[in-house]
Amino acid sequence: MTARLWTPGHWPSWAVVGLFKLLALLPFRLQARLGQGLGWIGYQLAWDRRRVARINLSICLPELGPKEREQLVREHFGWLGLAAVCQGLSWSASPRRLARIVRLRHRERIDAYLEAGRPVIVLVPHFVGLELGGTAFTALVNSGMYMYQRIRNPVLDAQVRHARTRFGAIPVERQDDLRGLIRTLKSGVPFFYLPDQDPGRRRGVFVPFCGVPAATVPTLGRIARLAGAVVIPTFARFLPRGEGLELCFDSPIADFPGGDAEADTARMNQVIEARLRTMPAQYFWVHRRFKTRPEGAEPIYPLRRRKRR
Repeated sequence: MTARLWTPGHWPSWAVVGLFKLLALLPFRLQARLGQGLGWIGYQLAWDRRRVARINLSICLPELGPKEREQLVREHFGWLGLAAVCQGLSWSASPRRLARIVRLRHRERIDAYLEAGRPVIVLVPHFVGLELGGTAFTALVNSGMYMYQRIRNPVLDAQVRHARTRFGAIPVERQDDLRGLIRTLKSGVPFFYLPDQDPGRRRGVFVPFCGVPAATVPTLGRIARLAGAVVIPTFARFLPRGEGLELCFDSPIADFPGGDAEADTARMNQVIEARLRTMPAQYFWVHRRFKTRPEGAEPIYPLRRRKRR
């Protein structure tokens, strides 16, 4: 935290940080109620993101009728509100409190590999409980490494970086040397890999996601091959009625990688697809997952209106 971050121009951002930390003092069940209320407000006001969620659901879950999809959108905003309200927990909760809130399911699936010193990649798709689940992982399982993308607001960037490293986690930025990541993986430090954001045409390859070509980062198979790592899909799921959050470790992806980058990337997407169908309201539907389109393909999302000057 440098001195320049405490200048008056940054005080509004610090007020937001302070608010989140105050909310973290509340019982989790009360945070859940507040989060649902905030989600209702978001559903009413965030019309653009609401529209993105509707489009994504129509693509990924076409078997649902309009009323079912709209109900999922409403539920999704409720879970988004909870994720926002409990952000302060990720920033300040002790390991003891995190252990009361977060349940680790099938932890033995990852512990066996960590105890054997085997390199492990923790495949963590963007479900809304990701931030809290990631903090619990670093506090209760292993400090690990994680991919970090800078936040434009310098106060929030400093706060999030501090929070994510407070239990010893190692940040890895996209421009960092891949060789250093591989060496650390081989030393027994697991790597949190977040796979399902649109990387753009330059860094991605087009592979199916819910039957639609989606730009996807193709490096999971390469990292796994170079490090000799197993890939364990891991999913964060908020429980109903403010009962907490589950961090679920699935079995490692069998016979992975297969040697073909596109085939490995498509298989990764299949793993995510299978899980989103089991907890559809908590996948990150407000992200424009299909923003980057193959050459000549029509855009999926309506163009944003430019504000008149």
